[in-house]
Amino acid sequence: MKTYHLAVDLGATSGRTILATFDGKKVETEEISRFKYPMLPIAGHLFWDLPFLFQEIISALKKTGERLGEEKLASIGIDTWGCDVAYFYKNGTISGLPYCYRDSHTEGAIERFSYRMSKDKLYEKTGIQFMDFNTVFQLFTVMENSPETIESADRILFIPDALSYMLTGHAVMEYTVASTSQMVNPKTGELDEDILRALGIHREKFGAMVKPGEIIGLLTQQIQDYTGLGGVPVVAVAGHDTASAVIAVPTPDENYAYLSCGTWSLLGIESPEAIITPKSREYNFTNEGGIDGTTRFLKNICGLWIFERCREEFKDKKWGEVPENISELSALCEQSKCESVINPDHSMFAHPASMIKAIEVYCEDTGQEVPKTPADFIRVIYRSLAKRYKEVLDWLKECSPVEVKRLHVIGGGSLNPYLMQYAADELGIPVVAGPTESTALGNILVQLQAGGKVKNLQEMRNVAIASTTTKTYNPKKVVSC
Repeated sequence: MKTYHLAVDLGATSGRTILATFDGKKVETEEISRFKYPMLPIAGHLFWDLPFLFQEIISALKKTGERLGEEKLASIGIDTWGCDVAYFYKNGTISGLPYCYRDSHTEGAIERFSYRMSKDKLYEKTGIQFMDFNTVFQLFTVMENSPETIESADRILFIPDALSYMLTGHAVMEYTVASTSQMVNPKTGELDEDILRALGIHREKFGAMVKPGEIIGLLTQQIQDYTGLGGVPVVAVAGHDTASAVIAVPTPDENYAYLSCGTWSLLGIESPEAIITPKSREYNFTNEGGIDGTTRFLKNICGLWIFERCREEFKDKKWGEVPENISELSALCEQSKCESVINPDHSMFAHPASMIKAIEVYCEDTGQEVPKTPADFIRVIYRSLAKRYKEVLDWLKECSPVEVKRLHVIGGGSLNPYLMQYAADELGIPVVAGPTESTALGNILVQLQAGGKVKNLQEMRNVAIASTTTKTYNPKKVVSC
């Protein structure tokens, strides 16, 4: 008997809703909607339009009901990016718009917070890499600048939990997305009390901790009436999009590393427990929650964000006729011989006014050839990302006992043959590309677990293998472009 499940997958700049059909062996998917949501620049800050996201979700639910007709939707799951939070009053309404993690208000917060808790102690407690936008520093900054925001809030919820709350009226804190906050102690699986005391925020402000696969609640009657659906359960899937994506890695064994390749590149392994050592601290690796008690030991790398920003600038007429199609634009790298390399994780590439100018300045400052054409810039970006992958993978091997025999690349970047071949050549191991929509698939796999269709992670992986296609890039002695 076929079952139907809806995955709401929200990335850093765009979202999609995917209807999945499961026949007992494999998943087939159908896109219901796709939408973009830019960061909102208001009063010198950047925010997310949470009401818009919610409207897109319930519109997709309505379309899904119309699409299924007499068939019943079995479940819904929501995954998003990590770290950001929304505030709610006691009556369930939103207390303002959530800050976007790219907003500059947290600059310097790491150092300021270290006067309340040392960086060594914070890492020892959480195993999370230091980034200005981690939730702990966002909350600390809000408490510094506008404490009334937190004091008046009845609930502080991560973005997937906030949207689930708006659908069901039940406030929870899903473990994988909570683990991105640098507030969760992996030994206890809970928010660390010492960190909460340092922030001056009570545990009661947050929802109850739940693990992936637990049912949050049914759609409220108001949402049922609006969408025409019945009391469909909303499942706490792996709420952090990377956690969902990793679940869908189509691997038969554990001898691999994964690269979630999109706006961000996240490179890591799955570990049975957190790896918190002086070496992992030195390299700024992070330990985030996974499925079935696993830990995602990984490092964030600035990904195709750099390419996307340059792509927008190439639309200026001064660059001449530049292909709009992403595949044709990427292929330009074959026309360049530029050997310059940037560090994608340098702070100057985080949110510059002009990404092209930032690359030019970096090359000038480091005594390298300055890219001149779109082909040059694209080659520099792809080669730089591949070299950064090699550097981070070497660090990972120093910290972890896992024998990495191949790299599984998931997400939109897996469709880029040039970047994939560069990565294989740099790493010297096979790169297995796909699936592209791994996050939505991982979301759906957890819904299947919640419904009793699969029992554990390996059964999920078996479904992923049956449901996806991949392409393997083997290392070459000579780079093709």
